[in-house]
Amino acid sequence: MTLVLDYQGLSIKEMSDLRARLEPSKGVCKITKNTLMRKAIDGNTTWSGLDSLLTGTNAFVLVKGDVGSALKAIQAFQKETKKSETKGGLFEGKLLSNAEIKAIADLPSKEALMAQIAGSLHALPTKIAVGVNEVPSGLARALKQHADSGES
Repeated sequence: MTLVLDYQGLSIKEMSDLRARLEPSKGVCKITKNTLMRKAIDGNTTWSGLDSLLTGTNAFVLVKGDVGSALKAIQAFQKETKKSETKGGLFEGKLLSNAEIKAIADLPSKEALMAQIAGSLHALPTKIAVGVNEVPSGLARALKQHADSGES
């Protein structure tokens, strides 16, 4: 995934902070001239969608790891600094709007999804075990109730 950010007004310290926040998700933030980026993507249909975003002062965030956590880190950074804005992004050759980027960021993290799946997988055998255990218990209660009533 690639994001294009307007970095105008950010200090070197703030850019370093953004880069540090992106490290856990295997994301990097690079600043390059738009003309060099146009030359780099020229003729490559996968990257051609970025051409419309190459105006003004741009920083390019390239994410190889967890996309969701990288987007959350960028959003947290933008909320704190109030200086940077996302122009758009590119994911697997598709140009993303800000609404689509926000939707991806709102998804649960990889770890949270794995925990939900593990919880679901654990719940099924537990329910089966409780159900299987309930049959003899129910039968024992019925026999005890029958014996207590004194009927033969």
